Amino acid sequence: MTVSESLLQIADHGRTRLLTLDRPSALNSFNMALYAATTDALLDAATDRGVAVVVITGTGRAFSTGTDVLEMAALATGGESVEGEHPFEGMVTALREFPKPLLCAVNGMALGIGATMFGYADLVFMSTEARVKLPFTSLAVAPEAGSSLTFPRLLGRQHATWALLSSEWLSAEECLRMGLVWKLCEPDSLLEETLAHARVLASKPISSLVETKRTIVAALLEGIDDAIERENDAYRRLLGAPANLEAFAAFAEKREPDFESIDE
Repeated sequence: MTVSESLLQIADHGRTRLLTLDRPSALNSFNMALYAATTDALLDAATDRGVAVVVITGTGRAFSTGTDVLEMAALATGGESVEGEHPFEGMVTALREFPKPLLCAVNGMALGIGATMFGYADLVFMSTEARVKLPFTSLAVAPEAGSSLTFPRLLGRQHATWALLSSEWLSAEECLRMGLVWKLCEPDSLLEETLAHARVLASKPISSLVETKRTIVAALLEGIDDAIERENDAYRRLLGAPANLEAFAAFAEKREPDFESIDE
């Protein structure tokens, strides 16, 4: 069965449900509508007795370039965005509470939430040509989605510190070495290999998959609510501040931001 959703393609491969982010003209960045569609799809898959495993991937040359920066800039400057039933926080909650195995097939660039969601994925497969960036400091904001907790636990403190503070690109090989992804695949075989592993998991009893995942992630996500609240508090203080507005202006003008003059 294949279902076409606005901005999101949903297809069932046996007991594996494939969610494909389908906003290629915006490099699969998340606006409120895509957050809503993805959240709804995760909530539906969580309760669908015919779904054992979910795989998330993207169309085009990006997995996802994170939150739509133009929409984010409008919010920072007092504008209005398209309202969705489930905004960013709703999707993060759906990811972290998703009870079944969740796999990512990272076909291209992954930025922001396009990468911080890996903290909630059970297995991450990545194209050898893909790359990752956590651009929070380059946008003069703070980490998101509990990554201040999930990344140090997943990568170790120093790898996580570099990823979250530097805003530098991480190659596929670096992501594998750090432990951010589980397996690298050639671009043409990425989805096939991810779905093959998903089929192995999907052949097992869903009840056993759910209980086993619960025992694995319980300790890993301990304290996640406090971490997210700390991040949100930092985000509120930074969004719309001079450095953040300079970052958005630089993005719109396609230049490097000048943070030194602001920090003086």
